[in-house]
Amino acid sequence: MGYLLAIIFPFLSLMVNGKIFSGIICLILQCTILGWFPAAIWAIVSLNNQRAEKRTNRIIKAIKEGKQLA
Repeated sequence: MGYLLAIIFPFLSLMVNGKIFSGIICLILQCTILGWFPAAIWAIVSLNNQRAEKRTNRIIKAIKEGKQLA
């Protein structure tokens, strides 16, 4: 669902993820047909980075607590 939102509405994807200023810049970029593709890539990369950061934080927390990683 997140990737579909990032492709169709890149600015909205960034804003939902808490990057309001980036979302505004992305909206300006995607107002042109040529800017839509870079805006979509930007939103997808941002989404991937956010998910990787959450995954890393979960791993660090599990290591600190001494739990087994599943």
